[in-house]
Amino acid sequence: MNYQDIFNNRLDSLKSDGNYRVFAELERQMGNFPTAKWYKNDDKQSSIGEVTIWCSNDYLGQGQNPVVINAMKKALDRCGAGAGGTRNISGTNHYHVLLENELADLYQKQSALIFTSGYVANQTSLMTLGREISGIIMYSDSLNHNSMIEGIRQSGAIKRIFKHNDLVDLEDKLKADDINAPKLIVFESIYSMDGDIAPIKEMIGLAKKYNAMTFLDEVHAVGMYGDNGGGVAEREGLVDDIDIIQGTLGKAYGVLGGFIAANSEIIDFIRSFGAGFIFSTSMPPAIAAGALASVKYLRQHNEIRIKHQERAETLKARLNAANLPVMPSICHIVPLLVGDPVACKQASDMLMEKYNIYVQPINYPTVPKGSERLRLTPSPLHDDKAMDHLINALCDVWQELNLHRISS
Repeated sequence: MNYQDIFNNRLDSLKSDGNYRVFAELERQMGNFPTAKWYKNDDKQSSIGEVTIWCSNDYLGQGQNPVVINAMKKALDRCGAGAGGTRNISGTNHYHVLLENELADLYQKQSALIFTSGYVANQTSLMTLGREISGIIMYSDSLNHNSMIEGIRQSGAIKRIFKHNDLVDLEDKLKADDINAPKLIVFESIYSMDGDIAPIKEMIGLAKKYNAMTFLDEVHAVGMYGDNGGGVAEREGLVDDIDIIQGTLGKAYGVLGGFIAANSEIIDFIRSFGAGFIFSTSMPPAIAAGALASVKYLRQHNEIRIKHQERAETLKARLNAANLPVMPSICHIVPLLVGDPVACKQASDMLMEKYNIYVQPINYPTVPKGSERLRLTPSPLHDDKAMDHLINALCDVWQELNLHRISS
């Protein structure tokens, strides 16, 4: 058996399809976001350039906030580098408890639980609920994130996949099952590749009608929406009606980690039975301290969210005015359709090499084949000058590659 050939053949297939991922080696510059150093390797010769990042998940620039950084420095000096163990074995730090209390208060829930990432939060929570609640049926939106898909799959629970944001299809599936069977509806608030938002109120209505719990992933909304940054559910006044809210500390909050917020029994259940929580070394105290500072800061600074929404709407308007194929989006995510994996990679490479603009190509399997795109994420720190440069560069690239434009 030639194992090397197995690996190489699969990798060659990815490359020929245009779906091979190449990582940009960057060095974020404190106080200069969204600019970063770019360590490039051209013909085995290394050099350093400077790029403007237009695809960061640090949506609000909190990773550069001095309040957050100083909190991390203080905790590092106070506690050292690591937590020292799992949460059960010497690894529950005071900062962990403070962060969980703050997150519970943010959502006006009884309790919260932090994880090492948003992925682990989803995977562990859903896997635990599916395994430990006998006979539970999980209803999952067809565009749910891989972490949710894997959590449900690994749980071994009965699953029903409903069409994306389709209330009729969801109700048909709920109606076909035993009303007395335990159920969980699993969905996201904002779907990050298309920028659309779930009908949360109507999903809650179906959950109540058919005796189901709700699990809402607010990863791309926490910090960004609602007067306190609780997410779309907070903005729409629906937090009290959601059983489990999941979020990340690595996007709008600019640090690292994930969490869930719910009533105390649900949190204790997942804390007690969730293998991904029990057997993982806990978050370093400095990370927890930074996340805590960021959550508190964004609760008090709604003007950042207002500025962020203005930047997103301005970019959409500018792209449309330039006849560039911006896909419909009702949130801060701005997807620009290319529709071909090779062309998408070419466009990304040209922007990087000729215009010092970094936008990662989004190809299959992250998005369906034929819908390959550049996913733009403007922040409050992308000024008009940076936006002018981006629009001009995109127009040049679209013309040079003869990509599809929309008619005026």
